[in-house]
Amino acid sequence: MLKGEGLAGKRALITGSTSGIGLAIARAMHAEGAEIILNGFGDADLIAELREEMGAQHANADLLDTAAIAAMMSEAGPLDILVNNAGMQYVSPVEDFPTDKWDAIIALNLTAAFHTSRLAIPAMKQAGWGRIINTASAHSLTASPFKSAYNASKHAIAGFTKTIALELAQTGVTANCISPGYVWTPLIEGQIPDTMEARGLTREEVINDVLLAKQPTKKFVQPSEIGALAVFLCREEAGNVTGANWSIDGGWTAE
Repeated sequence: MLKGEGLAGKRALITGSTSGIGLAIARAMHAEGAEIILNGFGDADLIAELREEMGAQHANADLLDTAAIAAMMSEAGPLDILVNNAGMQYVSPVEDFPTDKWDAIIALNLTAAFHTSRLAIPAMKQAGWGRIINTASAHSLTASPFKSAYNASKHAIAGFTKTIALELAQTGVTANCISPGYVWTPLIEGQIPDTMEARGLTREEVINDVLLAKQPTKKFVQPSEIGALAVFLCREEAGNVTGANWSIDGGWTAE
């Protein structure tokens, strides 16, 4: 595939981009000519390979630490594109939900995006151009039991996105959400054998009746599809697209 030039000259920081959805977004933007700053933890050799692949910088800031976020943003310098993708999940009834897990999920899924956005916006406004994309979830539009912190954080990030979109509406800076359903990642694939054993199901039953139960297409969202949508939202043609929550969930939230 030939490298495009749609994002040539743009600097993009993607949080949680050393694997999964964030990595797919980073690769898609790199393919369009963007300068990439990766963020996330993982195997040092793998991260070195990703840096070489994309000619990328890497910031290993802990996004649960406000000071670390500020240092990362200062080192990154002015950004054209900010993708707040890092997130975490924990499943438990509300009455048993560990308070430290609640605090960590809200801090990573929501508060970190507030800090990166507030620090990126001044330079974007000065430049008269910017793109902020927040990875939300189908759970920004609907809820599932036992995921109170995740549901709350994703509903909140959608509202936060709308707010900054309105505040920045006349500045040339847009803000949008992408809300995936179940995405085919190594993390999801790794859960299948355990679920097969725990529930006495076949692989096909786990995929169709458990993981994809709420996705009418019965197809996983592919990370590359999310990357392509993120690239579109950064194009000049999307300059009037702001404050939107883009579902990419196989029809989950249409029901």
